[in-house]
Amino acid sequence: MPTPRRRRPVPPLALCATALLVPLATACSSSGTDGSADGQRLRVVMAFPPAQAMSPYGDDAVTLSRLAVIEGLTTLGGNGDARPALATSWKRDNDRTWTFTLRDAVFQDGRKLESTAVARSLRAAQEASPKPRVLSDTRLDVTTPDAKTVRISTRTPDPLLPQRLANPSLTILSEGAYEDGRVNPAGHATGPFTLSKVNGAVSATLQRNDTYWGTRAKAPGADVKFVADGTARANALRTGSVDVAEYVPVSQASLLGEKLVHAFPSARTNGLSLNTRHGVFADPAMRAAAREAIDSGALVKGVYEGRADTAQGLLGPGVPWAAADRTAPTDRAKAAGEAEVAKTGQIVLATYTNRPELPEVATVVQQQLTARGFTVKQVVRDYAQLEADALAGKYDAFIQARNTLLDTADPVSYLASDFTCDGSFNISQLCDERVDAAVAKAAGLADTDDRHRAEMAAEADILGTDALVPLLHERFVQGYDDSRVHGVSLDPMERTLITADTRVG
Repeated sequence: MPTPRRRRPVPPLALCATALLVPLATACSSSGTDGSADGQRLRVVMAFPPAQAMSPYGDDAVTLSRLAVIEGLTTLGGNGDARPALATSWKRDNDRTWTFTLRDAVFQDGRKLESTAVARSLRAAQEASPKPRVLSDTRLDVTTPDAKTVRISTRTPDPLLPQRLANPSLTILSEGAYEDGRVNPAGHATGPFTLSKVNGAVSATLQRNDTYWGTRAKAPGADVKFVADGTARANALRTGSVDVAEYVPVSQASLLGEKLVHAFPSARTNGLSLNTRHGVFADPAMRAAAREAIDSGALVKGVYEGRADTAQGLLGPGVPWAAADRTAPTDRAKAAGEAEVAKTGQIVLATYTNRPELPEVATVVQQQLTARGFTVKQVVRDYAQLEADALAGKYDAFIQARNTLLDTADPVSYLASDFTCDGSFNISQLCDERVDAAVAKAAGLADTDDRHRAEMAAEADILGTDALVPLLHERFVQGYDDSRVHGVSLDPMERTLITADTRVG
């Protein structure tokens, strides 16, 4: 393996090994463990511990993107448009084929970025199991006309391919990342920071990538802790143990004060996924009864202290065009009566602790369902302990907070992955021919306005099944002291947080 070309040596990975195992307050010194004198290391606390050992094919890819470790061929602008990243330009050859031109860049292990690496990465994502959500409704065929050109074809027309390629799960890694049937992004990506150490689900160490093709990172590195407990994250920020705290709990926001709290609109919808294949909610009448039991306003007022928006549909205020094109849900079943509901057996309602409001949401939802006659048992754990069972349909109901623009910056990928028969994130286990047809129609439309109208028609069909009951629309709250920490990205699409510009002082 070639030796990484760096302007200054990277320290041994063991340098902070001891510190990474101790509490936040005694983590690696912010004075710079790589010996550089041109900035302080960042201290960051994240909400979600790695669930797949930092594999790029699940939600860990978002963590790597938010830490500025990985990159794809494209990135997203503020309005969701595709912009250059590892590809400098692209053109559409025909309705199914696009050609991308690569920039001059070097991987963190010293290898040059060439078309063969791009093809290898995209093919590996295509063959991954489970398949990344962003590929749940398409297949990519990749050829390499020359070292700096990649040609990508899809089986059906895909007007969103440039946006799709910005998804963190389609990151481009060097050959060294693919060994023994595993994918290891550490030291094999192209971002401004290199992932140099991962301590299980506890912590990670980043070092500045001094061969980065873009603007050199202003911080020499970052020491990252993964802490699912939201109050602990807020306390770490309050005491100065960290510089940036991801996802500050609403309950802590007023205690921290405006100097440390930065709230902004999101495209995240909190929803109650109901198992349409097995158990009580396989009956559409029971799903309708559950929907009628939910009081969104009570959740916003009681749990979120008004820092959220009441449920409007699958797409909330963070998707500003949605309201104008929204239509009423289609063909909803008549709700079962209280006597019928009372005869059902116990249902299992699950959610996770990584978002601190969700356990409280689950408690309120349990009370609302109980008042409707359901018998409800709660299961509340760390997300990593729940995901596999949720995807396998082992719960009757599951509360999750879902960013509806996360996959392609357009909700069509969310609709496909979460609600179609072949969707790879279909927690509700929904398989409905009409829904599949509506989503496919939206996915095939090139005109933005036409696609948006078709997406809202698909929303109406999905809501008509009651496979998911929208609970509310979140507002994001990130924590940092804006008098001393600069360059933190407040991204409604949740792709970025730490950037090359993030710094202390």
